[in-house]
Amino acid sequence: MPESVPVRCPACRREHVYTAPSYPCACGTPTALLPDSTAGPAVLAHRAWDEDWVTVRCPACGRGNQWPHPELGCPCGTVLRIPVSDAPSAAARRPVRTPHRRAPYQPVTIRTARDAVTATALYLRWLGYPDIRRADQRPPSGIGLAAHGLLAQVDPTVRPASLRDVECLWLTAMTESAGCVYFSLAGYAEDARARADTLGVPLFVLDLTGTPNPVNGPGRRLAESGAA
Repeated sequence: MPESVPVRCPACRREHVYTAPSYPCACGTPTALLPDSTAGPAVLAHRAWDEDWVTVRCPACGRGNQWPHPELGCPCGTVLRIPVSDAPSAAARRPVRTPHRRAPYQPVTIRTARDAVTATALYLRWLGYPDIRRADQRPPSGIGLAAHGLLAQVDPTVRPASLRDVECLWLTAMTESAGCVYFSLAGYAEDARARADTLGVPLFVLDLTGTPNPVNGPGRRLAESGAA
């Protein structure tokens, strides 16, 4: 259950009930951003990119993920930034499942963009996401796929995926409380790969045999463990 705490606006003294959000780690464990009961909310006077994010460590795999810093808008017009505790939620302390043995993946040769989507869908099913379908929201580039708790983007073009491509996928997944994974035929720009590592987005490159190859740490972990 999401945890709720009372929060008092320092400007108008109105009291609110704030419910902490929970986001999925790349390993599949939900990680709650727990309010720090020992510190009061801060009034947000101006925004800075570095201050808009908070790093929270996954209680299951230990990965440090960056999520938007929790905020609460008061009817008086004040925006409150909620302090976050370093302690993980007891509800989030779930054991990581032992990876099960899978039959070898059978690739599909890629000749067209449709083949790239088919190969990705088959690979995701092989990882343990049986309900693969077209995503409800169309991504800015490429083709979107979705499963329960997961958004995937397939880029079948000859252009390396950009920083914006990776961030847009991650932001869309975040709004849907889902994990995400990116598949590209042409690889990734250097800054896109660096940002994916920071956000915990698994990256794969599709070769023409139809085999997705992980190219960063989150991708390798997903390939090894499958769906959590």
